[in-house]
Amino acid sequence: QVQLVESGGGLVQAGGSLRLSCAASGSILSVYTMGWYQQVPGKPRELVATITSGGSTNYADSVKGRFTISADNAKNTVYLQMNSLKPEDTAVYYCNAHRIYGMGSYDYWGQGTQVTVSS
Repeated sequence: QVQLVESGGGLVQAGGSLRLSCAASGSILSVYTMGWYQQVPGKPRELVATITSGGSTNYADSVKGRFTISADNAKNTVYLQMNSLKPEDTAVYYCNAHRIYGMGSYDYWGQGTQVTVSS
């Protein structure tokens, strides 16, 4: 069982920065694709950024050039550096670990961390 624990959320003014962390139980970053998702009330969870075990990254268009996802395999931790934050970035941010193995796929989620950007 994979456990993910997010931290680093909070309240920040527009234009500010935050760094989210996702600590994983065990050495999973070498086999799982890790991702950050955001969710606002009444809407489905949406992809923000992913990083594969090989280090390839992918971003939602809305955050390109502002957010950076990175991974520290030695610490089993994934980060999301968020710069130039906008009020529309306000959401609960969830860490995800995803793996396709054999005929199945595996997804694990953290508990989420609230990010609030004031205008």
